Amino acid sequence: MKSLRIFGLLAAVVLVIGLVSACRPTPTPTAPPTQAPTEAPTEAPTAAPPPAFEPLSHAAESCEYGGELLSIEAIDELTVRFTLCYPDPAFPSKVAFSALDINDADYLWETGGGGELVERPNGTGPYMLQAWNRGSELVMTRYDGYWGTPAIAKTLVFRWNAEAAARLVELQAGTVDGIDNPGSDDFEVIENDPNLALYERPGTNIFYLGMNNTYPPFDNERVRQAFAMAIDKQRIVDNFYPRGSIVADQFMPPSIFGYTPEVTWWEYNPDMARQILEEEGVLPGFRTTITYRDVVRGYLPEPGVVAQDIQAQLAAIGVTVDIVVMESGAFLDAADAGQIDGFHMLGWGADFPDAVNFLDFHFGRGASAQFGNGFPDIWEALEAGASLADPEERYPYYVRANELIRQHVPMIPIAHGGSATAFRADVLGAHSSPLGNEYFAVMDPGGRDQLVWMQNAEPIGLYCADETDGESLRACEQMLEPLLTYEIAGATVVPALAERWEASDDLTVWTFYLRPGVTFHNGATLDANDVVLSYVAQWDAAHPLHVGRDGNFTYFSGFFGAFLHAEQ
Repeated sequence: MKSLRIFGLLAAVVLVIGLVSACRPTPTPTAPPTQAPTEAPTEAPTAAPPPAFEPLSHAAESCEYGGELLSIEAIDELTVRFTLCYPDPAFPSKVAFSALDINDADYLWETGGGGELVERPNGTGPYMLQAWNRGSELVMTRYDGYWGTPAIAKTLVFRWNAEAAARLVELQAGTVDGIDNPGSDDFEVIENDPNLALYERPGTNIFYLGMNNTYPPFDNERVRQAFAMAIDKQRIVDNFYPRGSIVADQFMPPSIFGYTPEVTWWEYNPDMARQILEEEGVLPGFRTTITYRDVVRGYLPEPGVVAQDIQAQLAAIGVTVDIVVMESGAFLDAADAGQIDGFHMLGWGADFPDAVNFLDFHFGRGASAQFGNGFPDIWEALEAGASLADPEERYPYYVRANELIRQHVPMIPIAHGGSATAFRADVLGAHSSPLGNEYFAVMDPGGRDQLVWMQNAEPIGLYCADETDGESLRACEQMLEPLLTYEIAGATVVPALAERWEASDDLTVWTFYLRPGVTFHNGATLDANDVVLSYVAQWDAAHPLHVGRDGNFTYFSGFFGAFLHAEQ
């Protein structure tokens, strides 16, 4: 089991200074043409010197505000330094995530941190937005000023359909070049079609049934434990999940560091569940809801039928459940704000392969309010584990954290879902990513100028600092870039806008060196101030640019704890 715990471990990656990636050569400027002298030479006008670079910085007065960041500062035009309140071996992997894409500072101010910024991103990526036809399609065109390898297809189109069968029909008809999340019964159909190709993803995700402990009777820990005994997870996986899926015996997937096999979940025991609910006065006569969004995910391939099955299982122990379906964006906003009573169906796919991404984001001190009030004993275990670099030293803290999650039952882990992408067989460079961040710039759609991708749902917004849904994030990943990124179809951190980086021995000071000559889609040149402001707009809750689509900035607080100047 030791090898499983070390699989994908970030500590070995983040302690190594980033390698310099190949940059596009800077063109040699041509000399101006020689001009004939005039009869009466006049004094040439003096050109105004370019404005001096004035480095931005932002700092907390101390670490007592509760977050990870102490300061962010531009050292010079191409150097940015982060000083942390405590060591963080996963810092490069966080920095590589698309919620931390870098925006042009002037564009941030022009848009006020919201509004047009949500609708029209201005990034440095291989594609730039041409049009977002709401309800229909998102059209991107190749950015010819891109610093790296140009995109192969001239045009990239995102379309969407919530029905897996409908996505497959479009792929078979050739009206799209690739689709996300084929249905459970479609894997074999695709494999047997010589015109199509299937690319499976490992189950680096979790589907769970959440409960908010600020609403009775979910404020009773023993009641939550009873519900954990009431769900037959094996039945759900057997009936509604594709191959490669497994029952979840804890929140962590087995392939990612932080999974602790010595901690097992509550056994399925509906009779005991009913008895406890009766003893706690919940039964007879309890009525509640299951709320979900009708959007297919790798962790939840058939949300409607899974909701109905859970409804039937709870009815078998005497609990009446009404099903509530919400629009995707409204559902995520309500869950983040802790506004969903009853049960809610949600899940998570790996952003980077470490326990920090799964456990800290959902159960740490800076987590959203979807489960209600957090648990300080879980916070303490997670904070201790996150601050160490040695996996052997970290591991006992995750055993403790998983034991406490089992005890407190903020949610019921159900499945780690296998999933896939599918493409026309003539699409070269097609792939699936274990992180769900497929990169379309490397795909050649059979020599055609346009590549059409069909996913499960429409993006909610394109300022992905303030989004959490995969459809929005995947769109942003084609147009914007963070300091670092993940290798294509993998999970290793590699350079992006920063060509190299380094850390202090105690992992509290991280310095990033930017690529020279990178430009945004509006022609502005990337510098360190763009990085500082992109982070500060999220970090400082009192900043005028801390706006976004709804202002939650969920990933930032999940990664780095409390916001600066947050209302208490």
